[in-house]
Amino acid sequence: MKTFHTVCILLALVLLTTPLFAQTIKNRDQVIASAVEDVSVERMKSLIEDLVGFHNRNNLSSMTHPTQGLGAAAEYLYQKVNTYVPASDGRLSAEKIFYTAGGPDTRLGREVKLCNVIATIQGSDPDDNRVIALLSHFDNRNGEGNDSIRYAPGANDDGSGVACGMEIVRLLSRVDLPITVKIMFLSGEEHGLNGAQFMAETAERAGWNLIAVVNNDMIGNGNASETNTHNNTMIRVFSENIPATETEAQRRVRVYNSAENDSPSRQLARYIKETGERYVENTTVKLIYRNDRFGRGGDHTPFSRKGFTAVRICEMHENYDRTHQYVREENGIQYGDEIEGIDFEYLRKNTGINLAAVANLALAPSVPVNVHQEVSQLTNYSILRWEAPKQGKQPAAYYVLIRETDQSQWQMKIRVEGTEARLPYSKDNYFFAVQSVDAEGHESLAVFAEAIKN
Repeated sequence: MKTFHTVCILLALVLLTTPLFAQTIKNRDQVIASAVEDVSVERMKSLIEDLVGFHNRNNLSSMTHPTQGLGAAAEYLYQKVNTYVPASDGRLSAEKIFYTAGGPDTRLGREVKLCNVIATIQGSDPDDNRVIALLSHFDNRNGEGNDSIRYAPGANDDGSGVACGMEIVRLLSRVDLPITVKIMFLSGEEHGLNGAQFMAETAERAGWNLIAVVNNDMIGNGNASETNTHNNTMIRVFSENIPATETEAQRRVRVYNSAENDSPSRQLARYIKETGERYVENTTVKLIYRNDRFGRGGDHTPFSRKGFTAVRICEMHENYDRTHQYVREENGIQYGDEIEGIDFEYLRKNTGINLAAVANLALAPSVPVNVHQEVSQLTNYSILRWEAPKQGKQPAAYYVLIRETDQSQWQMKIRVEGTEARLPYSKDNYFFAVQSVDAEGHESLAVFAEAIKN
């Protein structure tokens, strides 16, 4: 059985922040680093070529044709996951989940039966029921939303996300992870996020302890239309600020703490940035403080609306000549979402970012609970208190995270052995959070330190 080694590579990297926070130490787990190096461009290219070969994966296309349409694509993904089962030592399983969507007054125009394909890497710790979900969608469209006949390659939207997810199935299913990871290949996205909505309802109904949802939708294009901007070194992570499920009591706590920029989804986005940049060279994860692109949505949104911590990963610049277009050449411009529009080095790096974040989080202890800061007295020190996680392995220590109020990312980590810290930084000038960390350096998500008004 392949396991994660305890050996860590320590790298001292200079951060371009204020002089006070001039240096940090980053830990690399040797096996996570090795898995990132093993991401295969050839496998991802082959998978996207196969998806393009189904001609049209519209949600109104055939569910029964053996070689064309959405049903054939679903069967292909199901069988592809199953090819990795033998090497997983019993950890990996594949499932097809059918659901009904649409109707006369919907974007689909009629009721259809659709299929999601779920790959589950079962966690090995029976006392830890946490789940991480990685999303992508395999349905697509061309220039007309309900055209289920004409060619619709869908190489980048969202063949790129599906290829990323399948590589993570291959690489992580060979590894002993304490908690469960579900890689979801979803249908129904192009007609109203139907597949994601069904899975979000499933997670809520079944009581999944879903700690992080990461949606990859269009992560392989490095060229912008119109401006001709090219960039394959930056990737965006979108995250909501105020949770959609916030109650009035939670609103009062948020306002009291000025915590508009510290939702759980924001902490997940920061986590992806830190861990992704730790393992993938020549890349920058850009934190975009919106739930999604302006006025648009993705498969993470139904999970957010159910109260789950969810983000979207998306390429830095979209090419609107390729997205939702019929394949054609017009005035010297090539239109359509064909495989020639994929930058596979960019896709490799973005897949590595996903893999690093998911693996590091899966190996980490659970978050500390009841993280609070003391506000009963006026002082230029800040006192933080918290409790150990209620499930899973216990942390070796904790990190107290600190950032100035005008900074979007955590700037300093202070290791603390116990469950209390007294720090010479004023709560007026800094925000604080706490992470659990194990002996190998795998950190949990950060929990914002709230002051409770008496």
